[in-house]
Amino acid sequence: MKKTMLATLLLCSVSGFAQIKMPAPSTTQKISQDFGLGKIELTYARPNIKGRAMLKDNSELVPLGQLWRTGANAATKLYFSDNVMMGGKLLDTGSYVLYTVPGKEYWEIVINKGVNNWGTDGYKESEDVVRFKVKSAKVAGTGAETFTMQFANVQAESLELQIMWGQVAVNVPISTNVKDRIRAQVEKALSADPVNPASYSAAATFYAEWDKDYSKALENITKATAANPKAFWLFLQTARIQKELGDKVAAKASAEKCIALATEAKNADYVRMAKELIAKL
Repeated sequence: MKKTMLATLLLCSVSGFAQIKMPAPSTTQKISQDFGLGKIELTYARPNIKGRAMLKDNSELVPLGQLWRTGANAATKLYFSDNVMMGGKLLDTGSYVLYTVPGKEYWEIVINKGVNNWGTDGYKESEDVVRFKVKSAKVAGTGAETFTMQFANVQAESLELQIMWGQVAVNVPISTNVKDRIRAQVEKALSADPVNPASYSAAATFYAEWDKDYSKALENITKATAANPKAFWLFLQTARIQKELGDKVAAKASAEKCIALATEAKNADYVRMAKELIAKL
């Protein structure tokens, strides 16, 4: 009797306090990507194929033509800290759910407001913000055993959300408009009295890289070098702008100035970059 009671107490102790921890079948991944003047955060769970049939009519895993949470467990979430464009529609800042409807040639992308949904449970079409279709593609080789999403082809005002599983890949375009806002910042900075000398370099970068107005870029970078005549990096920037204007003589002179100042400052990287620019003139 005593042995039975002792065994019962030991069993209760184990069941009451012991915890067994194992890896989740579908692990969660959270990705943050700086984009435009803000960032995008993606949170989703990553199932494995495990030999199951997928992306086919009535398949065990992700049947074609049916709303999918785009991952496992809870619905996949996207957070935008700044406005973006998807499917031709402007999305406000905030959190959204990413649903998809996989097809043989096209996937339907669904951005929805149901951020508290568990998977597709609770989905309401009335909460859709935008729906649009993107073409799917076949992946060469073995493909992706683990469901994968990532941000790729990241540019100043555009990127792609890549969805990959098995031998299927889908690229979802996302864009933003920051050029007009940067222009407003540049114009405001240049209208200040007095102007911060650092604003001239920033303005030169904007006019050269965004507007392709190299005359305005040269005007501002000239003011920047006048305010900071030892700044070798500004002379390299000057040389690049002069090169775009087709003034090879001036570009070479500015690059040589950069080399002299960078050598004095013991900055080998700028010496190398200036020499590479001269070689391309």
